[in-house]
Parts: sequence; structure tokens; C-alpha cells
Amino acid sequence: MYLCCIPTLGFSLDKNMESPTRRRSRSNSLHIALLCAFFCLLVSGCAANLKNPFGKSGLHSENQGANGPTNTPQLKRNTTVKVALLLPLGSAKKRTANIAKSLKQAGELALFDFDKPNIAIITRDTKGTPEGAKKAAEAAIKAGASLIIGPLFATSVRAAAPITRQANIPMIAFSSDRSVAGDGVYLLSFLAGRDIPRIISYAVSKGKRKFAALIPKTAYGNIVEASFKKVTRDLGAEAVAIERYPLDANAMLDPIKRIAELTKDEFNPIDAILIPAGPATLPSLSPLIPYFEIDTQKVQLIGTGQWDYANIGREKPLFGGWFPAPEPGGWRDFTQRYVKTYGKSPHRIASLSYDAVSLAVSLSSNERNDRFTKSQLTRPSGFAGIDGLFRLLPDGTSERGLAVLEVQKFGFKTLDNAPNAFNRAEF
Repeated sequence: MYLCCIPTLGFSLDKNMESPTRRRSRSNSLHIALLCAFFCLLVSGCAANLKNPFGKSGLHSENQGANGPTNTPQLKRNTTVKVALLLPLGSAKKRTANIAKSLKQAGELALFDFDKPNIAIITRDTKGTPEGAKKAAEAAIKAGASLIIGPLFATSVRAAAPITRQANIPMIAFSSDRSVAGDGVYLLSFLAGRDIPRIISYAVSKGKRKFAALIPKTAYGNIVEASFKKVTRDLGAEAVAIERYPLDANAMLDPIKRIAELTKDEFNPIDAILIPAGPATLPSLSPLIPYFEIDTQKVQLIGTGQWDYANIGREKPLFGGWFPAPEPGGWRDFTQRYVKTYGKSPHRIASLSYDAVSLAVSLSSNERNDRFTKSQLTRPSGFAGIDGLFRLLPDGTSERGLAVLEVQKFGFKTLDNAPNAFNRAEF
């Protein structure tokens, strides 16, 4: 600590009564006083510009995790905007707790990256239960949160929503269940069926007109089927056939066989097959494509965002297949920063927490009464995130700008870049 002492000066009000010697003494004392004052200002200015010892930004985080309240190191800065993270950190399920930890750390990383000292993150543990989510929402609002990020599960969102609505606090949740969206609750997750327009419109732009679809008999499949029918109709394409199959390897045989027969129809052949499946199903399904002699040189295979996983290149029949997904570069760069900071790889949905906090940061400079209003959260231009452009819609769902990728033996090839702006202002 630096201390500056300024001499106490006893000046006479009548300068004519001073002797020359006293006048010179008074002048010297004044010079000394001015030098001391300048030195104090210089030192205090330097001290104010010292680098943050905790990283790039002044992270302010009030955490209440599974083991009770903890405080992360912080600089004493004025934090006027409080954003709550409601996560199942204390869940009895280890995998759920690990995902929650990844979401928490990703949110804190966003705060570091954007260097906004006027934002405070308040972490509250939902324990992975509806009752826990309700109590966490109440605690966050009592602590002064003006935006809620989370919870993770639909049951928790449903339990916390009445609390946040009553307080008129918006919620940006990670659930993918559309039934909990709306009336102040927004879903930032990748929603089933929302990627269908992107891949079908791209295929149509490449001359594909007659489509078949091989869809699982699941709730996800129901959503995909409805979207597939609507998009093909809107684009003037034709949904020639839709085959549904149970999640059983043997039960897949007949539906794929019927699709294969359509590819060999000389008078009305299909030229693209939609296969909305992921890593749990594709290893059983893809070998049946060559087995039933579906010529993928003539018939284009297309998928959904579920194809976006690291080992899909092991499924040789899918080589050259197209699917919609975020640009790979954003996730790759985020993962590198995350690993450098925390020493391990993030869970794939950690980007959602990063993007939600980034959204909060971008709106935090607005006036208090216009910061997280519906008009601001659902602005037509949207926001830029780890996974590309996204925007929240008035009905509580979300829309994303996606790229079109091609499956290769090692990794993916980008066929069509993700948009850097939404084409339409209306929803």
C-alpha cells in the first residue's frame, strides 16, 4: 500500500506582511506539495490498471453447488446484472452431474471470454428433481437474478416455470421438449425437426425431387415425419414413401426392403432417402443399405443433426451422405479453449450454456427495463454463438443457421456454409 503525505501549510492572508525569506519558503513548500499530489495520482492510476490475477475478465460468480455455497475468486467490481444458472449439480446420477458441471464451466468461460464485469453468474443446484428446480428458481429470484438459464430437464423446467413467470423473469432452458416452451420460457436446445427444412431445401437445390423417408417409430420420428411432409410440400417436391420401423434390428428389414424396391423403379424412381437416426441406430441400419442393393451413387442419402457424431465415418454405406449441422470450426475452437481452461473436454451440449450466457452479455448493456424483455430476446436478427447463428422465437422455441456437411471416412466436408444472417425478419 502506497501512502502520500502533503505538508500542512500555514499561509498569511496578507502577503505584504511576509518577509522575502518566508515567501521563498512558502513557494518551496507549495512545489513539494504539488509533487506529492502528482505522485499519489500516478501510483493510484497504476494500481487501478493492474492486470486481473484471475484471468482475462473480472468473473463474478456466486455458486451454490452440490456441496453448499462456494465463492469463486473475484475482483471487487460493480456487478449490476445477475444471471442465474439452474443445473443438476447434485444429481444422484453421475452422468447428469458431469453434464451439469460442463454446462456450469462453459457459462463461466463465456463470462471470461467477453470480459463483462457488470455480469454476475448465480449458480443454483436443482439436484435433478422438479422440487429441487422449484427451490433453485425461488433462491435465484430472491438473490436478484433478472434472467434464468436452465434447468436441463423438461420436468424441472415445468416445475420452475410458474415461479419465474410470477416474478416476470424469463427462462432460457436446455430441455428439448417443446411442450414446456412458451409464456416466458425459451428453449435453446437443438429441437427435433427444425433441421429438416435445411437439408431438404439443399437437396432440392441440387435437383432432388422425389424423396423417401425411413423413420423410427418414436416420438422423435413423429416430429420428423410431420416436418418432412410439410417441407417437401412447401418446396414443390414429392414425398413418395414414408416407412416407419421399430427400434429393433430385425424389424428394420422389411421397411428398408420396400424403400430399396422404389429405388429400382424405372418409371418413378426416388432420388433421395431421408434417414433420421443417430449413433444408437445407424450401426444396425447402415449395413442393410448395401444388403438390399441401394445404389448410393444414384440415390442420395440424407440425414438430420443426429448424424453429427465423431465416428459416423465408420459406417461405410453412409459415405457421401448429406446432413445439416453447425459449422465444425466453432465447436472445435470452443473445445480447445475449454480444455485449456479446465483440463478436460466439454460435454457436447456445453455450447448451449456458453451461448446463453453470451446472449445475456450482449443484452446486459441495455436499459434495465428493456434488457431481457420478449422483444429483445426474440429480436429477428438473432445472436451469434458457438454453434453459429441462432434466434429465440416468440413461441419459446428456437431457430438455427446450419451448414450442410458430407460424411467422409475421416471427419466431414462442408458442402454449404451456414448463413451469417437470417433471410427473413418475420418468424
